[in-house]
Amino acid sequence: MPPAVPFPPQDPETLPQWLFYHAHHTPDRIALRERNYGIWQPLLWREYADHVRAFCCGLVSLGLQPQETIAIIGDNRPEWVIAELAAQAAGAKSVGIYQDSVVKEIVYILTHADVSFIVVEDQEQVDKILELWPEIQGVRRVIYYDPKGLRNYTEEYLMPFTQVEELGRAYDQEHPGWFEARLAQGKASDLAILSTTSGTTANPKLAMLTHNNLLSMGRNLMQVDPLEPGDEFVSFLPLAWIGEQMMSLACGLQVGFTINFPEEPETVQADIREIGPQAMFSPPRIWENLVSQVQVKMEDSSRLKRRVYTWAMGVGYEMADTRFRKETPPLGLRLRYLLADWTVFQEIKDHLGLRRLKRAYTGGAALGPDIFRFFHALGVNLKQIYGQTEISGIAVVHRDGDVKFQTVGTPIPETEIRIDDSGEILMRSPAVMQGYYGNPEATRAALEGGWLHSGDAGYFDDDGHLIVIDRASDVMTLHDGTKFSPQFIENKLKFSPYIKESVVFGGDWPFVSAIINIDFANVGKWAENHQLAYTTYTDLAQKPEVYDLVREHVRRANADLPPAARIRRFLLLHKELDADDAELTRTRKVRRRLVAQRYDEIISALYSEMPYIDVETTITYQDGRTALLQTRIRIERMDEASPDQEG
Repeated sequence: MPPAVPFPPQDPETLPQWLFYHAHHTPDRIALRERNYGIWQPLLWREYADHVRAFCCGLVSLGLQPQETIAIIGDNRPEWVIAELAAQAAGAKSVGIYQDSVVKEIVYILTHADVSFIVVEDQEQVDKILELWPEIQGVRRVIYYDPKGLRNYTEEYLMPFTQVEELGRAYDQEHPGWFEARLAQGKASDLAILSTTSGTTANPKLAMLTHNNLLSMGRNLMQVDPLEPGDEFVSFLPLAWIGEQMMSLACGLQVGFTINFPEEPETVQADIREIGPQAMFSPPRIWENLVSQVQVKMEDSSRLKRRVYTWAMGVGYEMADTRFRKETPPLGLRLRYLLADWTVFQEIKDHLGLRRLKRAYTGGAALGPDIFRFFHALGVNLKQIYGQTEISGIAVVHRDGDVKFQTVGTPIPETEIRIDDSGEILMRSPAVMQGYYGNPEATRAALEGGWLHSGDAGYFDDDGHLIVIDRASDVMTLHDGTKFSPQFIENKLKFSPYIKESVVFGGDWPFVSAIINIDFANVGKWAENHQLAYTTYTDLAQKPEVYDLVREHVRRANADLPPAARIRRFLLLHKELDADDAELTRTRKVRRRLVAQRYDEIISALYSEMPYIDVETTITYQDGRTALLQTRIRIERMDEASPDQEG
């Protein structure tokens, strides 16, 4: 039998070569850790490599050819990264699909990516594939790694993950030396993944990213913010997202730190607290949720605890603002902060699993300044990053000691940024994609002139920090000539624990208005504490008391906005904006154009004198029956607006 760990190149060029580099040099260190039934199960580097080797050989024995594509659907598990690296070791590539994708979305990606093999997690995903099977062509096998509930499935193309590994071990024995030769053939220029873009304006495109694209980004990020092999990282965001690929694979495989997979999505918070990672990367919605948790818990605490918390946060904000200004905090402030940290902040960070963090990142969308200041008040080294799928995740990041919450920082090494005459951000680096798979027209537009055209509007401040305003297409001009970013106002609203999502309108309209989604869990808890009875989301959202609650938070958001950009009228939508309805992307970015089209009548009502609007909603029950419901949505007018402002 050939050795389980072939000697890797001294200068690895591909992700699988990095895996075998660590498996050779530190075979008995923990590479992956997964929690099953409450117990953390470790996987050593040599074991990790052995699984990748076996699965790679198994795929090849089933007919996988170099440059073909496998698709992977499921929660974050060791099998996901094993399958991805196995395909790459065979000279193929992978495309990740979000586990909550509906059948229509899956068909689109499978078709456009020319997928040959699909690796899925469980029965839920298998059932989706069975439903769409007549619509797809070219897929030869569907491989699942959680067999629960699949015993009686008889489709010939279904196969368990472990069986593929068994085939691979037999193939490896029959073809001694093949795997070593195939692994060594891997080049930095080979395609590693097809990564779906966010798709805020249309169907997602498939960015072609090579091993060099991903590894150069990881290498340059680690130059700015080095991590060590002994550090821990919790992989809980979808591996279909470039942000998770960036940390778990591009950075994780080069540094060799341990990747931890939670037991279930519902246990993520407890698992993060138990692991105590040194680094975290999350989109804004995660940080917003953490702030909401703290705020809601404090509202439920005793009066004494609330007073201590309020005092401590005041000290924390004072310290954070002093550091943002790069000033030395005076002795009195340092002493007060030590007391606040000891009595309040350490407990909050421990509860959230942030006590051991060296640094944390937020990206994928803008994070509101209020939330940014909140974490720095706690002493969490949270940094904004800027990048896109098309540049392998990160192009710009804050440096330690040089954090300005209104900016996204400065470019990482080997990255050039310039602003063109229209104000669009252009980028150039070794991490820029090769183009969009099967879409040469979009590729030419995105990479025109040798620069990646981001589609975002921005500028550099006097310190060389990049400030991103918004998507260039979303920046609006109000009637008084004021430029405003809807996203900036939306983020201020979402600092409230009671507001989950918001969509702001203005531009061609005479004033700024907003459609707001309440946070059902937090508002529901508030309602229970105030003995307010309700039945459904729609019922709760239209309660006058809930309107009064949200109105106060809209007033706070308005307080430090320019007069022309303040929200004059708002309503609480009768339903949650949902990715399944295509109103949000899978990373929870608002599809603004679709929302504007779908709720055109509601938006028009916001700009009328009407105090309410009646809407009809079709709901579908589990048995397929439908019902038509009529809801009256109240429209709230803010006090700051006078009649002549609204006319």
